[in-house]
Order: sequence, then structure tokens, then C-alpha cells
Amino acid sequence: MNIKVVRGNPTPEELAAALAVVRARAVAASATTPGAAQHKDAWSDPSRIANHRLPQPGPTSWSRTYWPG
Repeated sequence: MNIKVVRGNPTPEELAAALAVVRARAVAASATTPGAAQHKDAWSDPSRIANHRLPQPGPTSWSRTYWPG
């Protein structure tokens, strides 16, 4: 990887800080690639809670409800 300063005259400390930022961004970008396997926590997985659909009431469901008395 080549980096070229096109304007200004940075000090060695400024250049080191800029390179540290570029390197950190490159590492972060490579860690979030779509092909990388990511660990998914089972507790935060919504399919753990709703893994099947609930039955929906039909047109005659009112006659099967409980009415006291």
C-alpha cells in the first residue's frame, strides 16, 4: 500500500496518526465483509421466540369463545 502526501508538509507525528487511522479503517472494513462468518447470539435471535406462526381466528371463532353464565 502506497500513500502519497500531495499537499502540505506533515510532521512525522501527524503522518503516523494519519496512517494509524487509515490502517484501523482498513482492518474494520475487512472484518465486516459479507463472506466473513459472524457469530450470531442465540439470545438475540428473533426466530428463537417466534419460530412458528400463531393460528389466526376464523370466521366462526366467535361461537367458540367462552361466555360465563
